[in-house]
Amino acid sequence: MQPIGTKMVCDGRTARQIFEQTMANPARNKFGFGEKLAIVNVDMQQAYTRIDMFKTAYETDPRQIEYINTISQLARSRGMPVIWSRVGYKDDAGDAGVWGIRTNTPDSLQNIKYGSERHAYDPRCAIDPNDLQYTKRMPSAFFETPLNSYLRWHKVDTVVVTGGSTSGCVRATAVDALAYGFRTIVPIETCADKHESYHFANLTDLQLKYADVEPVQVVIDWLEAR
Repeated sequence: MQPIGTKMVCDGRTARQIFEQTMANPARNKFGFGEKLAIVNVDMQQAYTRIDMFKTAYETDPRQIEYINTISQLARSRGMPVIWSRVGYKDDAGDAGVWGIRTNTPDSLQNIKYGSERHAYDPRCAIDPNDLQYTKRMPSAFFETPLNSYLRWHKVDTVVVTGGSTSGCVRATAVDALAYGFRTIVPIETCADKHESYHFANLTDLQLKYADVEPVQVVIDWLEAR
């Protein structure tokens, strides 16, 4: 009997090829933009962005931070919120939970200490004093943070998620954004990961299930038209 569902496909395509073919589908449905968006910039901190300083850092598009600054400034100028989250822990890492128990090296996650160079935002990020900034403990920028209530107060219906890593904290934040009822946009050039396979596989999955994965120019055009 021929199955109705799909057996797992193994056809030799790379994650990048699958992503490009998915994005080329002209019939793909979108959540679209609502009336008011917020830019949520995830983990734009030196531990993950300064490839000249830390081996935990990674770069995908060399213009990533430039694009993030551009859409953040456009959002601000139109009265829309900009948020920056980063990860960090107290000196004994007692607030890292089970996430902090697999390794314990100077590069381990739980050893990103408050106020350290790894905790610091990348100085290339153009952060405004009125942007919301906070430290989170877990992958999602929503988990046990003020983000959801802040977005509700500002009557936001659309969340644009940028940052790193695509397969980790960006993905977790985008999934939670959808779960909380927000239209979710992930601009391709504003995300980064350590390996193109992780990066493109997760962009594909986000596009198919949880978010609109779009070129950053789509977000720029929408904001400039407001």
